[in-house]
Amino acid sequence: MTVPASSAPQRPGQPARGPRFRMVRTVVALMLREISTTYGRSVGGYAWALLDPILGIALLTVVFQGALGAAKPMIGSNFPLFYATGYIPFVMYNDIANKMAASLRYSRPLLAYPAVTFVDALIARWLLNLATHLVVFFVVVGGIALIFRMPLVMDVGVVMQALGLIALLAAGVGTMNCFLIMRFPVWERAWSILNRPLFLMSAVFFTYESLPNVAQNVLWWNPLVHLIGLLRRGVYGVYPADYVNILYVASIAVGLFLFGLLLLWRRYRDLLELT
Repeated sequence: MTVPASSAPQRPGQPARGPRFRMVRTVVALMLREISTTYGRSVGGYAWALLDPILGIALLTVVFQGALGAAKPMIGSNFPLFYATGYIPFVMYNDIANKMAASLRYSRPLLAYPAVTFVDALIARWLLNLATHLVVFFVVVGGIALIFRMPLVMDVGVVMQALGLIALLAAGVGTMNCFLIMRFPVWERAWSILNRPLFLMSAVFFTYESLPNVAQNVLWWNPLVHLIGLLRRGVYGVYPADYVNILYVASIAVGLFLFGLLLLWRRYRDLLELT
């Protein structure tokens, strides 16, 4: 009597081959591929992930403390820490969102294999770049504390909540843009233009409370203003950031992610053939 393959006993030591295990193996393989192509070709590939925010923070410090003669930052007494808590989360959001938006084009040759799905490509890019930016954040902030001999009394729970919401927002924007860019190629250029003023409108080098009421009413709708304020609340402890609305940010992030995922699920095969 022949035992069906589905009911055959698993041999000792044989790895499970369920859908979840296959997905994990696929995601890890995609991450390793990107590590080798993006960071692994030279030592500079890894170094630039740290140098980019360090140079950006240094530039903001020189401009506002040196050239403009500011006596002290709007929170605390250390300029590099203040700008790090604004610049790094902005770069984290922007980089993850842009990398996810290009996920299907980047992994297009591999998507021809049945074992690789568009969800695998999105998750792999999200996880890899999230891990990179988390390391950058803690290395840079910890380095500033050591160099300037500052005692950091962070609320780790609030900091992790802020970083998690930044990653969630990046996933939502990146997934939606992944569909829009493949469906409407002109959107990539349009989004690049629309996204340029965002750095100036996200409370990177100022605080929400320092603005006049008219500007506050406009910038409140920018979710990054909430997230940078939440992160600074966790880092400084004494900064209240009462304007932060976590539900508002989470609703935008989850809504964009689910809607983008639905659009890609229905159309991504056709879109890959068109591009």
